[in-house]
Amino acid sequence: MLHRTFTFKARIYNSITDSHCKAMAQRYVRVQTTTGQLFYGLLLLDRRVQVFDAPPWLRGQATEQYLEPGSYRLLAPCAPSKIVAVGKNYAKHAAEMGGETPQEPLLFLKPPTTVIAHETAIQYPPQSQRVDYEGELALVIGDRCCDCTPEEAQAKIWGYTIANDVTARDLQKKDNQWTRAKGFDTFCPLGPWIVREISPAAQLQTFINDDPNPVQSALISEMTYPPEFLVSYISQVMTLLPGDVVLTGTPQGIGSLHVGDRIRVEIEGIGCLENPVESRRPAGVVAIA
Repeated sequence: MLHRTFTFKARIYNSITDSHCKAMAQRYVRVQTTTGQLFYGLLLLDRRVQVFDAPPWLRGQATEQYLEPGSYRLLAPCAPSKIVAVGKNYAKHAAEMGGETPQEPLLFLKPPTTVIAHETAIQYPPQSQRVDYEGELALVIGDRCCDCTPEEAQAKIWGYTIANDVTARDLQKKDNQWTRAKGFDTFCPLGPWIVREISPAAQLQTFINDDPNPVQSALISEMTYPPEFLVSYISQVMTLLPGDVVLTGTPQGIGSLHVGDRIRVEIEGIGCLENPVESRRPAGVVAIA
């Protein structure tokens, strides 16, 4: 098995100082103003946004412009050209799916049209009778990445955010491949912001509605193939571009969603991503991500 030790070699802080670093973590956002303008920026503690002149991973710099609370809404923190996802990257999840951890990372794609923001509704498609949540750590690529070693790949990871790899489980089993099951509009909640660092000891938890007991709970260090190895492996197949997203897999505890539910994914050091579930709207009424 091409297993690699979970290292997070760059931009990682010691878990002893975890609480302090979480409090100080800068939150990079993408927003839309009430007048329709799109900006990247830094979310400040008072909820103002300091506007950048370009995406920060493209060397965007902070400007003197600030957006006041109430004058903007959060979008997904990046607009990827592609979302590369990894299946069965936690051993216990592979077991609950009736198999073993793959001998190499199991890759699939989600289209960019699956991406939605924090608090935007997941739309339950009429074609499916079983839609599942899958809370995941997401990587945001900051630089062109092609044929990279794991060491090089770590430097290409600009930051970390939260994702929910929503899946029409019945269609996944029916189709014997995953494009339709993973590809419905709204099937990739992403956000609410990006942080530059994450502790390997960070815990990922998923909650449904007001139940205080998580349906998923695992340390991100439990993943079989760590982030730098995944990015390196993917880069041997396809070029990753700035702003692209890699979903690193979900831990055990997957389960079904229903119309009217609220699903919340939390990762220590980042925050929480929460989305309601509603029946799918007619074509052409999908909210901007």
